Amino acid sequence: MSKANRRCSTGISGLDDILQGGLPKGHLYLFEGEPGTGKTTLGLHFLLAGVAGGESGLYVTLSETAKELTEVAESHGWSLDHPLIEVFELVSADQLGPEAEQSIIHPAEMELNQTVQGVMDRIEARRPARVVFDSLSEMRLLAQEPLRYRRQVLALKHFFARHDCTVLMLDDLSAAAGDMQLRSIAHGVVWLQQQVGEYGADKRFLRVAKMRGIGYRSGEHDFSLKTGGIEVFPRLVAAEHHQGFEPENASSGNAALDAALGGGLARGSNTLFLGPSGVGKTTTALSCVHAALRRGEKAAYYLFDEGLGTLMPRARALGYGVQEFIDKGQFLLSALDPAEVTPGEFTARVRGAVEQDGARVVVIDSLNAYLQAMPGGKFLMLQMHELLTYLNQRGVLTILVLGQHGILGQGKLDVDLSYLSDAVVLFRYFEARGNLLKAISVTKSRTNRHSSSIHEFRLGDQGVEVGVALSDFEGVVSGVARYGGAIALLSDGDRDRDGDSA
Repeated sequence: MSKANRRCSTGISGLDDILQGGLPKGHLYLFEGEPGTGKTTLGLHFLLAGVAGGESGLYVTLSETAKELTEVAESHGWSLDHPLIEVFELVSADQLGPEAEQSIIHPAEMELNQTVQGVMDRIEARRPARVVFDSLSEMRLLAQEPLRYRRQVLALKHFFARHDCTVLMLDDLSAAAGDMQLRSIAHGVVWLQQQVGEYGADKRFLRVAKMRGIGYRSGEHDFSLKTGGIEVFPRLVAAEHHQGFEPENASSGNAALDAALGGGLARGSNTLFLGPSGVGKTTTALSCVHAALRRGEKAAYYLFDEGLGTLMPRARALGYGVQEFIDKGQFLLSALDPAEVTPGEFTARVRGAVEQDGARVVVIDSLNAYLQAMPGGKFLMLQMHELLTYLNQRGVLTILVLGQHGILGQGKLDVDLSYLSDAVVLFRYFEARGNLLKAISVTKSRTNRHSSSIHEFRLGDQGVEVGVALSDFEGVVSGVARYGGAIALLSDGDRDRDGDSA
């Protein structure tokens, strides 16, 4: 079996997925990243994965003491106290003392030779299958000259290859810009990067810059560094996840809305609920989810805007009791903080709900808040396109909620996703008979022959109510709608009952 076919798990499932099975065994790999990006934690993942597979490991540290490394491991709930793991401090406190200085041989050459020889001696003694070298910046400082540094790294590479070691060399990018020497020597190069925003948690992502002999998923992949280690979220490629399904329409829970939609919400499609704040988009989405739960389907609801403390009482008041479905694991309701969740992590959560939990309905409420988790508007479009395509190919019924600025007027949008949506349901306020009322209309559907009429819409004790088509509207498209027609409104019945009781 060739080395390319013999894979070595990194200990991080997401990174193994990006590498399509892990690192080819018996080669040297360079992991670059500024301090704080998680290189040391990744190295520990690598060694512990080897221990799980019965492989011995050696952690060569120049930058940290064995005690500091042990503390890092313990902070993640790991232990390095295992016969298959050895932490080798290459430079001790005694070696750094004044008595260790000499002047006959060039100090840099002497110290570097001692460093390299120390590593080789330990490899000969332990015969480890996995080696982590942390970090190259100290070796670069000892060498002082690029030629001497490159020669010693090449010597180490050939030595490791003879002993069939899989080696991770960690580098903190302290070299001058444009230093590509080690990247050309390494069999593979992975960059770890950290993006510091003005607010919220720092965003981390990695990129495989080079990997000889195997295919891998290119581009940026988000990852998180938390207690418990590193979790990598591979970039979603929708084309890799096509799955056959039976096309059908699912009820929204309201017969009149189903009729306006041309038969209901189509599976394998996404519907955008668009309108100003407070008009009823979230409640209508809850209505659709409640109908799916009553059919026995699983649903996942991702709430970015509203808190559970306000959503749950409102749902109960409108007749959409969902707590029983949450308790038995049928309804996956998550309130997310857009300042803490990266796009890659969110995509991974959605995939988990669909592939592992079997969710048939997914709601994202709202895209306005989700936008805040993105580094730029164009990335929202690209990543949302992949996510929606993925959900469509899995036969999932997806509902997206997008709020418009302002209360009564049409207002502007944070982002225009109407062209990505298979159906668009437009919510509007309108004025009639001295009251501020609400209207709903379906403006687009790629899957069904939808109605083009405008209907009155309201939220009552029985949930969502949709009235008959109102033909005498003016100004709905402009966002400042007025109604002066004679067709009875839903609220007219309320006034009639109030008059009778009076």
